[in-house]
Parts: sequence; C-alpha cells; structure tokens
Amino acid sequence: MLIDKIKSARLAKKRPTILVIGDLMIDHYLHGKANRLSPEAPVPVVNLKSEVFTLGGAGNVVQNLVSLGAEVTASGAIGNDIAGAQVLEILSKEGVSTSSVFTNEDRITTIKTRILVDGHQLARLDKECTDHLSAEAENALMKELYSQIENADLVVLSDYNKGFLSPGLTRSIITVAKRFNKKVIVDPKGNNYAKYSGSFIIKPNRSELAVAAKIENVDSKGSLQVAASIVIEQTDVEYLIVTLSEDGIMIFDNNESTVLPVKATEVYDVTGAGDTVLSTISYFIALGLNVLEACEIANHAAAIVIRQIGSATVTVDEIIIELEKELQNLQQIN
Repeated sequence: MLIDKIKSARLAKKRPTILVIGDLMIDHYLHGKANRLSPEAPVPVVNLKSEVFTLGGAGNVVQNLVSLGAEVTASGAIGNDIAGAQVLEILSKEGVSTSSVFTNEDRITTIKTRILVDGHQLARLDKECTDHLSAEAENALMKELYSQIENADLVVLSDYNKGFLSPGLTRSIITVAKRFNKKVIVDPKGNNYAKYSGSFIIKPNRSELAVAAKIENVDSKGSLQVAASIVIEQTDVEYLIVTLSEDGIMIFDNNESTVLPVKATEVYDVTGAGDTVLSTISYFIALGLNVLEACEIANHAAAIVIRQIGSATVTVDEIIIELEKELQNLQQIN
C-alpha cells in the first residue's frame, strides 16, 4: 500500500538531500484599490494597500521541497542588488544552504512585480537579465557544484529560461551527476531540449511539450504520444512526465505511456501546481520510491494545492491524509 511505503521510506531516510539548480527570482506583489481614472492618461489610479515579496522561479521548487521535509541546497545566479539580498534572506530563513548561490556583479536579479486590484492582476512589470554567465563564471560555479552534486541524493534543474542554465552549464551539471550516479530531474523551458540529454526525468507541461516537439498543439492522446516520442528521441531521457493541468499527469517510458487522472474534485487555482508536482516527484524518488509511485503521490499533492488560491506548498502528512480519504471512499464504494 502506498501509505505504508511513504511511512517506511520516511523512517528509513528522514531527510533526503536535494540540490536545486535554476533561476532564482523574486515575486513582488502590490495590492491596492482603484476607484478612479488618472487625469493624465486613461489608466486607473491604484491606491497601494500592501506589498509582498516572495521567492519565485526555482525558489518555489525549493520551498515546496522544504515543506515536504527535504534538506535543500539552492544554486543560481543573482545580482549584487536589493532583490538578490532578498533571495538570500528568504532562503536562509527557510533553512536552505546558499553556498552555491552565485552573486554576479554584471547581473541583475530577476524580479516580477504584479499590480493587483481587488485580487485581479492589472499589470506585470519584469526586471531581468537573460544573458548566460561568462565561461569563467560558469567554470567557477561548477567547481562549487562538483562536491554539492556528489553529496546530494538527487539533482533538480528548474529552468525558467532566464539565461542561467545555458546549454554548456546544463551539460556540465548532468555530466557530473552521471559520474556520481545521481538522478537529474528537469523542469524544462525553451524549444531545444538537447541540453537536457541524459536526464532521468524531464517534466514539461502540455504547452511546453508542444514547443519542444515543434507541434502546433498536443490536445489529443495521439498528438501527446507523437510529441513525447520526438522529445525522448532528442534527449534519451528515461522518463518524460507531462503535466496536463485539470487532465492529470501522463508518464512516458520509451513507447509505454500511463495516464494518472487528476485527483481534485474542486479546482480553484492551478498556480504553482507544476512546481508542486516536480518537487513531490523529486522528494519521493530521493526517498527511494519508483517513478510511478512518486507520480501517483504527486497527483494527490497537486489535488491539495489546486484547491487553494495562489501558489501553495504541501506536507507529507497532508498527502497521507489525502491518500487515507481516497482509501476510505474506495472502501465505502466496495
């Protein structure tokens, strides 16, 4: 039984060590009210009521893993600026090691500012750098990451296409991970997945898969199969796991495919559900469960977070409660 496996795995290995490498950024929220238009232009005047700074990008994956109980080391590139200091401060408060977070004087930290009026997004302002690190900076970072990869139970690449995970750096990380027999799980971006070749799992969503496979849409099971075959051939990945929002999760293993329908009976907000799925799969594989088991658990984790508004995290205890509820419902039916 899945519940027993989860409990046994936690007892055998209480805190798996997971290295998260990716685009670290700040999500900045401005909440306000708007009751009139500006006399200067036909735009609303927003009366600011509150301001919130949270981790975004790979940081959301980090927070999900911390919530599950993992010991996490984060790696990424930030600028020597206020947003970069905020990234380090929030990570430190979460108990996350930041020794592999690279501060680059030539870079600005990505910050996404959202202006919300009565809960509705009015505008988003992005400040970011999408350049790759210099070859010298990448080499220096790899020297730091070498021991981190060796000591990790698992490596997660959270790519938001902000330039940090260049093809060269990504290939170096995967090469070192394979040398130490460490599984690499990737949340991809872009239209060229070749840089992820040799990964254990690549986890795109439906639209990301379509872009990578250069197919206009992947709305049917047949088109999903075709797109998956293209990406698997391109990357030689062991498992391709595609998140399908309200349609659940589809797992591709060479020519085999498995569909896990969504577990949620109510869907309020799918924001951040992909990061929850990625984190949950990573955590339970690091605990020693197989891919199908980890995906089944991740499907239940996603069901929990999409019943909430905004990005949310989940705990193992909450997942166990969700699994117990499903078991009770099945017993009642039978």
